[in-house]
Amino acid sequence: MENVSQLLTPILEPIAEQFRSFGTPAPIVHWGHPLMMGIVVFFMGSFVGLAGWRGRVLADTDAANKSRADHRKIAPWMFLFIALGYTGGVLSLVMQHQPILESPHFWTGSVVVILLGTNGIISLAGFGGNKAALRTVHAYLGSTALCLLFLHAVLGLKLGLAI
Repeated sequence: MENVSQLLTPILEPIAEQFRSFGTPAPIVHWGHPLMMGIVVFFMGSFVGLAGWRGRVLADTDAANKSRADHRKIAPWMFLFIALGYTGGVLSLVMQHQPILESPHFWTGSVVVILLGTNGIISLAGFGGNKAALRTVHAYLGSTALCLLFLHAVLGLKLGLAI
């Protein structure tokens, strides 16, 4: 993976240099990604997960439908913010002249993006004709991604304190 990192860093460096030229204070460069992503993960992610599960388990049909609608409205935005944050996190490391693609934080983030992307594809495919098994896979895959995001946050805090 070191070879890939050595290939990517020079490609990303001009972008990082452009952002460095804005004169953003070092604490914002260092802690901006974790702060913004913490908001997305803890607030948006918790809401999306809770709304999705409420839509599955509530006996009140109206409340369940509202939860499913809320889940459908917010989940794509959450995925977009996660994907952008993933990119921003890598760029933040380049801006700070730190190695990329090496930390457990990077790997958990990569797995989360893959899991959430897969979940989005399942949803966009109409759950294979509204198959209950694919809806169940979607629910547990999303829950796994959210749990992994909490671990990801802990690993990110550890990384942030180490650099």
